[in-house]
Amino acid sequence: MVGIRPEERPIEEYIRKGIINLDKPPGPTSHEVSAWIRKIFNLDKVGHGGTLDPRATGVLPILLEDATKITPFLLSSDKEYVCLMKLHKKVSEKRLLKAFSKFEGVIYQKPPLKSAVKRVTRKRKVYKLRLLELEDKDVLFKVKCESGTYIRVLCHDIGQFLGVGASMYELRRVLSEPFVESDCVTMHDLVDSYFLWKECGEEKYLREKILPIENVLKHIPKIYIKDSTVDAICHGADLAAPGVANNGIADDVSIGGRVALYTQKGEVVALAIAKRDLKKGVFYKKGIVADTERVIMQPNTYPKYWKNAGVAER
Repeated sequence: MVGIRPEERPIEEYIRKGIINLDKPPGPTSHEVSAWIRKIFNLDKVGHGGTLDPRATGVLPILLEDATKITPFLLSSDKEYVCLMKLHKKVSEKRLLKAFSKFEGVIYQKPPLKSAVKRVTRKRKVYKLRLLELEDKDVLFKVKCESGTYIRVLCHDIGQFLGVGASMYELRRVLSEPFVESDCVTMHDLVDSYFLWKECGEEKYLREKILPIENVLKHIPKIYIKDSTVDAICHGADLAAPGVANNGIADDVSIGGRVALYTQKGEVVALAIAKRDLKKGVFYKKGIVADTERVIMQPNTYPKYWKNAGVAER
């Protein structure tokens, strides 16, 4: 038998294929936090799913080793923040709510001077702006928005619209889909759990702090594939209908939609793009089911049954 269920992986492999929902502390940059974890865990690669300002706190997904392969997909996920904005002059709640309504929907932003991207005007979508509290010139609000929206710039632009000026004072990210604030792990608890494993051999607490990569991808429609197909996919082959396991189409998906390819033990193999409309439970006899987009599993994890890497199970 080959393969192993994600939750049963040996701890070293579990770490390499894991993601941490970290509660970023104020002070360090997102890159510094990633570098600390890489050094502590003695890993070659560690990434993060969306930069936070040094002073900002909250949800910062940390991707370990093999999990860094899905970084682009996390970077593009929607975000939600709680922000404390300082107005430079008082305004009424009515005026403030009117301003908020103007900044829901598609907005245009230019990144701030201190940013890692080119300073060109970009379109971003704000799904919802909700006032939580207004006291004197202090405005506490929650905003759900498209990835890449600068909340500091949003505060400045709201102040400009009101004609009084405004600045971001404090910021906390409470959602970076699919990660939520309530499941966050502190840096202190993470380090304690790591050294408890290294010094005492106790794995339990570290496993509680790290999520298998499969947990993070569970919202993506699934296709389960045959063991004989796995290694071909790992070498970049596309998925043909005969490579799908019995009842392997686990979710409906439209042509062009993203799907995740899994072994029958629940290990993610790759992300792919559906080449046809797929219906849950339907058996397809021939043709290409999905084009492999991003391979996640290491080649040679499963035995090689293929002769070339063009199409898995023609």
